[in-house]
Amino acid sequence: MIVRKGEKKDMPAVLALITELAVFEKEPEAVVVTVEDLERDGFCENPLFHTFVAESRQGEIVGMALYYYRYSTWKGRTIHLEDLIVTETMRGTGIGLRLYREIIAQGKRDGVRRIEWNVLDWNTQAIVFYEKSGAQVLADWRVVHMDGAGIDRFLDQ
Repeated sequence: MIVRKGEKKDMPAVLALITELAVFEKEPEAVVVTVEDLERDGFCENPLFHTFVAESRQGEIVGMALYYYRYSTWKGRTIHLEDLIVTETMRGTGIGLRLYREIIAQGKRDGVRRIEWNVLDWNTQAIVFYEKSGAQVLADWRVVHMDGAGIDRFLDQ
């Protein structure tokens, strides 16, 4: 197993993992991003995201971590880990830990002051893992987002 930076050719496998995660999170219909979107947005002059992939000895992508840079008014440059996914058949083999370690190492290399991500409150296995690793799961903050329909409604007021 190797963990390496994702390449444009990996995006079909990355999309398959994203779709698998959506099924796990009970929102299979929520994925609208396409391979073309991932190729365009991740491999342009100023990429919107970066990936690490876990590749089996047979050359199959079995896990990935997708991250991007944000800016905190309190901390400066930060990394946001959007998703860390390991295909179901490979969970429990240490691949997730290797991808997680690579994200943390990237933050260290970049000198960021914070790495952040979201976890569903019912994903207790992930929460326990994150807390054991030294991460803090913030119970008093809520994730807020506005989808396309909400944007339209707000702007039409």
